Amino acid sequence: MRILITNDDGINAPGLEVLQRVAETVAGPSGEVWTVAPAFEQSGVAHCISYTHPTMIAKMGERRFAAEGSPADCVLAGVHDVMKDARPDLVLSGVNRGNNAGENTLYSGTVGGALEAAIQGLPAIALSQFFGPENAQLDDPFEAAAGHAAALIRDLLDRGRWDSNGGYRTFYNVNFPACPADSVKGRRVTVQGVRPDVHFTVEPIHAPSGRRFVWIKGGRQDVPTGDGTDVQANLDGYISITPMRADLTAHDHIAPLRTALE
Repeated sequence: MRILITNDDGINAPGLEVLQRVAETVAGPSGEVWTVAPAFEQSGVAHCISYTHPTMIAKMGERRFAAEGSPADCVLAGVHDVMKDARPDLVLSGVNRGNNAGENTLYSGTVGGALEAAIQGLPAIALSQFFGPENAQLDDPFEAAAGHAAALIRDLLDRGRWDSNGGYRTFYNVNFPACPADSVKGRRVTVQGVRPDVHFTVEPIHAPSGRRFVWIKGGRQDVPTGDGTDVQANLDGYISITPMRADLTAHDHIAPLRTALE
């Protein structure tokens, strides 16, 4: 198996080292793991692509490349340049430092990389590690992901649904709970949740020059979101597995709007 890995935390991020080991396990002794990851951190860029300027790409080692662009740029570079002679069989994005559940999914460059792979017709999985008091001080805060990701990926490849249903292809968003590996309670297939009254804000500051800037500021991550959702599964100690597609249509609105407006 040929696996392409990327992330949004940057090519030197510890989560990418975890994903490298996981991907090598999944690929097997005769497989190949290729890395095309951002040269610098790209958190929060979602599905952004560098459409108006070129992306520099540099070889950092055997099957290892850094690109001055977003995770989606990295997937495009990997599929159509670095691995153009033999496309990957699977694309893995992560392991992100922090959860990409709930509303975070919409901003996530990690998810954006998997989304682009799915648009390119490839099986893709985004993987993120929830951080909290139970794992933040561990020697390896990615312990839950490191211990459970390979088996989960194999099971998704064997038993998951990868169809396009006549449209956009399915990909998976996986989040590991904020606990040690041996404390993970199991897996839950979930829908994307939303944390009530949690959203990004800004914090204004003044530079020494007197100029005014704002920092983007996140909200609380420990807010419950209800049974069956990704955030709640993670808070309860479970791995969340959320099947996703790129289709943003509110399908339940189509019929009533046709009646009202056509």
